[in-house]
Amino acid sequence: MEGKRDAVNRKQAEQRGRKAEKFAATWLRLHGWRILAERVRTPKGEVDLIARRRNLVAFVEVKARTKQADLDLAIDQHRLKRVAAAAEILFAEYCRNGEDARIDVILVAPGRLPTHLKNVWHGF
Repeated sequence: MEGKRDAVNRKQAEQRGRKAEKFAATWLRLHGWRILAERVRTPKGEVDLIARRRNLVAFVEVKARTKQADLDLAIDQHRLKRVAAAAEILFAEYCRNGEDARIDVILVAPGRLPTHLKNVWHGF
């Protein structure tokens, strides 16, 4: 029975994550960003959203939690390293014209606007 419950919890978390990614993409569009790609996988990791505004490309990690208090622990160095490794692979494809690039995080919790953390990975 516990295996089924774990599978249901994983499925719910996956659905919550996809919904948060859609919400974050809409929020970015409302703030002048154009979404170039969603859920881009590479051998080194995945980038949830790739967005452009003017001469800047953002590789965006989206994290959703059911409680706002849990957002403080939603992102860590390990996760950011994986996003940075994926962004390095994707950089040539999405930054062909000399655009600047950065890694952002968008935190999503029910009943509040997203929190957009800009340029969270300084090694990029």
